[in-house]
Amino acid sequence: MTELTMRGKTAIVGVGATPYTKRGESLPQLPMELAAKALLAACADAGLSVHDVDGFALYSMGFDTSLFAQWLGIDVRFTGMLTGGGGGAAGSVGLAAAAIVSGQADCVASIMTLQQAASRFGASYAPRGKPGATYSAPPSPEGSFIQPSGLMGPGQMFAVLAQRHMHLYGTRREDFAEVAISTRNNAIRRPTALMQHELTLDAYFDARMIADPLCLFDFCLECDGAVAVITMSAERARDCRQRPVYIAASANGGAGRWGQAITWFGMPDEYFASSGHRPVAADAYRMAGIGPADVDVALLYDHFTPMVIMQLEDYGFAPIGEGGRFVADGNIRWPSGSLPVNTHGGNLSEAYIIGMTHVKEAVEQLRGTAINQVDGAEVALVTGGPASIPVSNLILHS
Repeated sequence: MTELTMRGKTAIVGVGATPYTKRGESLPQLPMELAAKALLAACADAGLSVHDVDGFALYSMGFDTSLFAQWLGIDVRFTGMLTGGGGGAAGSVGLAAAAIVSGQADCVASIMTLQQAASRFGASYAPRGKPGATYSAPPSPEGSFIQPSGLMGPGQMFAVLAQRHMHLYGTRREDFAEVAISTRNNAIRRPTALMQHELTLDAYFDARMIADPLCLFDFCLECDGAVAVITMSAERARDCRQRPVYIAASANGGAGRWGQAITWFGMPDEYFASSGHRPVAADAYRMAGIGPADVDVALLYDHFTPMVIMQLEDYGFAPIGEGGRFVADGNIRWPSGSLPVNTHGGNLSEAYIIGMTHVKEAVEQLRGTAINQVDGAEVALVTGGPASIPVSNLILHS
């Protein structure tokens, strides 16, 4: 069956990262310098030379692979990039696996490097056309429709979905707070995390409102850093330094009516207050031959707290409309919850490297080396997005 052609044929053999810093504090390093440091760390983790790398599977934003290969002095057989934004985080590893299974490459790196220097130090530090942490979309008919309503950036746009979820299902801000607090509790234990102070319910409700109902602690961090992940065939992975973490499934795409998601509100009402992940969730479970009950730890893309709740519903961990109650009951907490979520601190409290930290944490969980280790973890789910198509996922097993 075609949906099973990838399962178990490839594995993640190395992960590496730079230190994470607050926005702009990585200067005077260049973004590509950060990427090279993360890749070299991933190669060392796998016991490989950088010259073993012969492919790149990327996502989110421009990355000059020709210049990068020249810097590293390596030959490249494959390079590919998913469209969209952070929704491709998990899917970039699936793209790497597809390149290997099809014989286009033997050792593929997925890398995300982020340097949000411009908003702190001025536009001269920003790559051309990339104004750092400032959200600036080109003029379009769609933009002219939504911007007069105050929908200027992702925070305001996701606030609309959150308001609708609250209206339909009775979801509360206390439920969003539980996502932020449980994630912060996980981050505090990790030396790599930027947020090392406890977050209380009082502090959450005292924080300034940014886009009702989303306050400061419902938003992800703004950071600099890079993360790299190396994928190889399962056969070659057995000769690497670390215990292989096998790729069971990866799906990317989404429902056409979901489409541009946060910049287009034309979805059917049944999908409006959702993460847009339901089609890719069904695809991934079918590829892997498993269901929600088989997942031991979930690394869910958490740029905004309500979207964690909506992903829990779209992936079947809670019925539609009951994600708020699911988190309120403590189910996503580590170590006591039925489904520990974002055990590394996530985009909200460890670092926002556009979702690639979630892949790194999944690998560490299945190796048994995570800081907040889930006992007996054998299956991990990683997601990218919610965002415009493609959203993506990755199911890994030990």
